Amino acid sequence: MNITRRRGAIAFFITLGVLLVGVAVTLNIGWILLNERTVALAVLGIILFALLIAGVVLNTIFLVREVRRNERQNSFLNAVTHELKTPIASIRLYLETLQRRSATVSEEQKQQFYTIMLSDSDRLLATVEQVLKAGELGQRARHLNRTTIDLESLVTDCIAIALQRHNLPPDAILLTPTPGAVRLHTTGIVEDLRTAILNLLDNAVKYSPKGVHVRCSLAIYRYTSVTLRITDTGLGLPPTELKRIFNRFYRVSSRDLQKIKGTGLGLFLVRNIARQHGGDAIAESPGPGLGTTLTLTLPLVNSDTPAPVAR
Repeated sequence: MNITRRRGAIAFFITLGVLLVGVAVTLNIGWILLNERTVALAVLGIILFALLIAGVVLNTIFLVREVRRNERQNSFLNAVTHELKTPIASIRLYLETLQRRSATVSEEQKQQFYTIMLSDSDRLLATVEQVLKAGELGQRARHLNRTTIDLESLVTDCIAIALQRHNLPPDAILLTPTPGAVRLHTTGIVEDLRTAILNLLDNAVKYSPKGVHVRCSLAIYRYTSVTLRITDTGLGLPPTELKRIFNRFYRVSSRDLQKIKGTGLGLFLVRNIARQHGGDAIAESPGPGLGTTLTLTLPLVNSDTPAPVAR
């Protein structure tokens, strides 16, 4: 219902803008016809007409953007509420079970409950950290010293965390060995880059509902950059969504993709972290149902080169 209402509001503002432009064109043509013998008045009418049209167009664009921004923010609030409420409800349920039926619950069941509650608390913590990271990203990174980072080691650590977080077998996420055993390094804030890589891996896992087969690879790009490519065989994306998914709060409107829960902040964080480190992030996909490749690009540095201080 809310989506239909918002789409109706967007359609209303667009229609209103078109009607106002039509009225302005009609009035301007009438002005010119009435004052065609007076050049000064005709020129004045054309200038006023241009200003009026520009104002109407800008106003319509602004209103439509505001409606869409509000829609994304509402979706974000709903998603965050769900991401916070679900693990809290689960933890509370198991705690109440342990409290009321402690005598009848076996030790094996208790250990199972503890494992589930720890997993739910990790999910809760990850959501909170993601929201906090989005708020502090632009403020904190400038004031920290950057260090030289071995990307292969960092990616390996992140893969181990993702496998444990999602209870996946070791072959679900694999890192292709770098050709020639070359060690690829960049400079940056290790925790921020860890956040970016984990978000990429989590995204690949979440959008592979029929089986997780994620392949990661590191490579040198144009002699000055290093790329991390993470490819999945999941739901894929239409071409129109490849850039939008990096916007804050943005969620793809496809029914299949909407079933996947999320805050709309993960890829926004990835792109902003990459750009703060002098790189970028892009998405590629052959189409819906054909998987997605997310590429993180970062500056390549010599491991012997002292890391610059972020300012």
